[in-house]
Amino acid sequence: MKSCIRFASLTLALTSLGAGTMATHSFADDATVAKQSEKPQTPKAAAKSDKAKVGAAAPAIALTDTEGKSWSLADAKGKVVVLQWVNPECPVSRRVVEDGTVAATLKGVREAFPDAVYVGINSSSSRPSSFEASKGDMAKHNLAVPVLIDTDASVCKLYGAKTTPQCFVIDAAGVLVYSGAIDDSPSGGAKTNYVVDAVQAIKAGKPVSPSETKPYGCGVKNK
Repeated sequence: MKSCIRFASLTLALTSLGAGTMATHSFADDATVAKQSEKPQTPKAAAKSDKAKVGAAAPAIALTDTEGKSWSLADAKGKVVVLQWVNPECPVSRRVVEDGTVAATLKGVREAFPDAVYVGINSSSSRPSSFEASKGDMAKHNLAVPVLIDTDASVCKLYGAKTTPQCFVIDAAGVLVYSGAIDDSPSGGAKTNYVVDAVQAIKAGKPVSPSETKPYGCGVKNK
């Protein structure tokens, strides 16, 4: 009888020990899971800036011109596009229009690509009189160049335009391939027209070089 009691007691002790061990393992597993869940998550990569960058897709543009017509960069898909920042109240911007620089640039661009799109952009949001002065300004100089009004200078900031007459060239694939001065002379009598050279390089299937130059002219007058 005593043997049976001792056997029963031993069995009960072993059973209790096993349960305790299982419980210990269970608590350890729970602690491990909890600890893993506390590990800091790997941060997601920051979203890439959608600001203009040479070699990258040109940011979208949707503005209205001085005649009240809507213009979108998407409408020029498949075509070479030249953007020129303008301000009729800036002496340098006015000079390139009056001395034939813009006319020569437009001619060179169209000789390479007859369907190329050439537009002016006025972002002088702090000078409303400049917007008014842009009406008919290009036509007055026999230039078929619509001027888009960037009322809040959002496109100017998107492209990083610093001066008038800074230019940007976008190829037919929608990639920004040139940013900078229209030519190599702030005072006139230029020897190199960077915009025409960029467009001719696109035509020849060659890399645009230089792809960036320091723009000259008046600072863009925006808020």
